[in-house]
Amino acid sequence: MSRPHGEMREDELLAAVDLGSNSFHMVVARYEHGVPRIIDRLRETTRIAAGLDANGSIEPAQRLRALDCLARFGQRLAGVSPGYVRAVGTNTLRQLAHPQEFLRPAERALGHPIEIVSGREEARLIFLGVTHGLPASRQRRLVVDIGGGSTEFIIGHQLEPLHAESIQVGCVASSLRFFPGGKVTRKRWQHAREEIAVLLQQFAMDFREAGWQECYGASGTIKSIEAVAVGLGLSEHGINLPALVGLRELLLEAGHTDKLHLPGLSEERMPVFPGGVVILETAFEHLALEHMLAVDVAMREGILWDMVGRAEGSDPRRASIQALAKRYGADEAQAARVDSTAQTLLQAIGGDWLPGDEAAEWLDWAARVHEIGLAIAHSQHHRHAGYILRHADLPGFSRDEQQLLACIVEAHRRKPDKAAFNALPPRLRGFARRVTALLRLAVLLRRTRRSEPLPPIRLHAQGERVQLSLPASWLEQHPLTITDLDLERGLLAELGLKLDLERA
Repeated sequence: MSRPHGEMREDELLAAVDLGSNSFHMVVARYEHGVPRIIDRLRETTRIAAGLDANGSIEPAQRLRALDCLARFGQRLAGVSPGYVRAVGTNTLRQLAHPQEFLRPAERALGHPIEIVSGREEARLIFLGVTHGLPASRQRRLVVDIGGGSTEFIIGHQLEPLHAESIQVGCVASSLRFFPGGKVTRKRWQHAREEIAVLLQQFAMDFREAGWQECYGASGTIKSIEAVAVGLGLSEHGINLPALVGLRELLLEAGHTDKLHLPGLSEERMPVFPGGVVILETAFEHLALEHMLAVDVAMREGILWDMVGRAEGSDPRRASIQALAKRYGADEAQAARVDSTAQTLLQAIGGDWLPGDEAAEWLDWAARVHEIGLAIAHSQHHRHAGYILRHADLPGFSRDEQQLLACIVEAHRRKPDKAAFNALPPRLRGFARRVTALLRLAVLLRRTRRSEPLPPIRLHAQGERVQLSLPASWLEQHPLTITDLDLERGLLAELGLKLDLERA
């Protein structure tokens, strides 16, 4: 969760780790003249999607392979500052029934936290990487990425993704499901096309109406398809539908992945090649694609550019919060009052108890959306807000970050739900409790919803004890605040914090 703030230093090292369903990738870059210049790449085929069992767990062999890979990645990251490493998990990790059972040993092996992102956030990062890897253009672009467990489709203009979708089919999952044992038949192929078509039909018309002028494919699967099509003479350059039809017929003629001997197709790619081809063929037909070019950049490069943007003040999470507050008609004036008060409390308490820049950011976001639940009902509006934050599409936020924000906002009034805090990854729990405590006090002090000046506030915290000092004369004029603070002692105790009120 920790991210650098302020301008990134010249020659700073940064790294992105992409925990895909078929392969794990890592890129290490050096920040030079505003650009992350890649200086090292690592890739290992882990195929964790093939090890995902019916209970939502990764089978021991793939689990061990993944952890060994992450340990090797971790060794390479030894010289990179923790604030400049970001590791992201995708579809297979999204499907885990108990993610922490894998994430805890995985984070130990890597030496850094691992975020799980939604399909649409994955799509945004893919588009960011692809766009930065292509020449500047004013044309709309469609980017398709066939991963091991999911496929992402994004239409965007320049650096801005406009439409993004993710479907739960990828080269590994589709090959295992539709072509078990590597056997490829016409009947199985048609069955795969029909099921994939159902998923595409949910957004195909909207995409065709939005339109695009350029089409790119970003993934090892699409690069392999292009290499085979060109190598066989099915296409002079890139991928088109006749080339995909030709590949399909060759696969059906071979009848089994063991019998594939195609130029440009690596041995490790053979078992998952039919799944990738059937996905792309179906996408070409339903999206009316004419031509696609494969590119060498993907989500990992997008992660690097996202880190650079965050460090330089262009954080998509801020835009997500603003859009959400606007959508649910949050009271901007009250949100600003609560935010200002929370920041005052944070400054008063000092940086030892809470990391200043990071806590300030989360307090700001939480204050801006803490009342969005009022759009549903006043009763239990904090619960409604928590639900919205857990389930909304919030570009820029990982799944853990959305849960963290939901937990803070949901606990800003009434009795906090200890179970919600305990459901967070252990590394986030203490931070969440302390940020929540400051947000609660800010909301309490701004209960009148007026822009009256607050008195001098002193706040001291050590361990789990928090001491709030307010002028006695001011408290005498605000008896409701005294009552609220007396109640707050018991409520903060639910978070393991002891509040003392001192009349200065």
